[in-house]
Order: sequence, then C-alpha cells, then structure tokens
Amino acid sequence: MRRLAVAALAAASALTLAGCGGSGSGDGGADLSVGSAYMPQPVSDMAAGFLTITNDGDTADRLTSVTSDVGEVTVHETVDGAMRQVEALDIPANGSLVLESGGNHLMFEQLKQRPKQGQKVSVELRFDHSDPVTVEIPVKPATYNPKTGH
Repeated sequence: MRRLAVAALAAASALTLAGCGGSGSGDGGADLSVGSAYMPQPVSDMAAGFLTITNDGDTADRLTSVTSDVGEVTVHETVDGAMRQVEALDIPANGSLVLESGGNHLMFEQLKQRPKQGQKVSVELRFDHSDPVTVEIPVKPATYNPKTGH
C-alpha cells in the first residue's frame, strides 16, 4: 500500500513539474514558436530578415532584441511606408507577430560577410518574459517573395 502511495505521489509531482516548463517559456505564460523564416540574399552590407513568431500561450510577450554572428541586428516597424528602429515589438497572447516584406522586419547591418542563397543565418531572438529562441534563417534568392505564410 505504501509503495502505491509513493508511486502516485511521484507521478503527481512529475506531472506538476511538466506543467511548469514550456517551449521557450520563462514564466509558463507565453508559448512561442517561430516559422516562415527567410532572408533574401543581400546585395550590399545590409539585409532584411522575415519570420513569424506564434504565441499559443495565454500571456503576451515582446520581442526585445536579436543577435547574430553575421552582423548587427535591429528590430524595425513600418508605419505608412516609413520604417524605424524600435526597442521591442508585441507578441499577443494566442496570436502572432509577423515580420514581413513591407512591414515589421529584422534589419541586418554591417554584415561581416554576405550570406549566399542556400546558406543559413543563425539568430537568437530575445523576449521580455520567455527564454531566448535560436532560429536558423535560410537565405533565399534576392527577389524571393513567399506565396504563403506572410
């Protein structure tokens, strides 16, 4: 009987601990995933990056910074056709932050080398509340325009 109680307590503890974690979540509220990432092959020492961050959690978060070993990366928003660097972009609870051509995006500046089509650029996305997420962004042709996803 005692073994059964110990086994039940161990199982309950394991389930409780499993609920505390989350994919990329530091506080258990946001549940972030990244998809549809790409970078058009740069033609200068600057490039743009696009992706979608989906939050399946009940708590909003914010993209606060991005780092990469290929150069400096800043976060930009586009309003009425004008882009400007921002400190952060919101990721709504049960929603998405879409970084797309002509809209909000990542800006790579002072590239140490120009990534070529077929290569991947590694970036680390940092958030207000969630753990950092590393993404391998595939480099597409300079004229690439996705038909779906953005």
